Amino acid sequence: MATTRTANAHWEGPLLSGQGTVSLDSSNVGTFDVTWASRAEDPAGRTSPEELIAAAHSTCYSMALSHGLAGAGTPPEKVDTKADVTFQPGEGITGIHLTVRASVPGLSAADFEKAAQAAKEGCPVSQALAGTKITLDAALA
Repeated sequence: MATTRTANAHWEGPLLSGQGTVSLDSSNVGTFDVTWASRAEDPAGRTSPEELIAAAHSTCYSMALSHGLAGAGTPPEKVDTKADVTFQPGEGITGIHLTVRASVPGLSAADFEKAAQAAKEGCPVSQALAGTKITLDAALA
């Protein structure tokens, strides 16, 4: 069954001096402030599209890796993924770097690396961001 998730953005003023909010409507977990400065300079307690992409990508990747490991008979005890999304004003998103550390009893480092790479390719968010260079640093914890 397909699902649809919804977020809304509201912006006032010109790009450089304006401000806005983004609300996560499907989950109703909150509304967050955004500005150009929070995107291109110091976050100062506000979010950015790139941070929201990083949150989505790290979560999706962790889920995909967990699913792949469990399907291979080696379910993880834990998976911790960090996504660093790089934004360059004038160029856009120039890369995403995933760092994953996982505890997977009975799995060799080589087999974990294979599973981690497969999850990077199979993660729906990775697929949606296929036009962006995505790198991976994967290791057992």
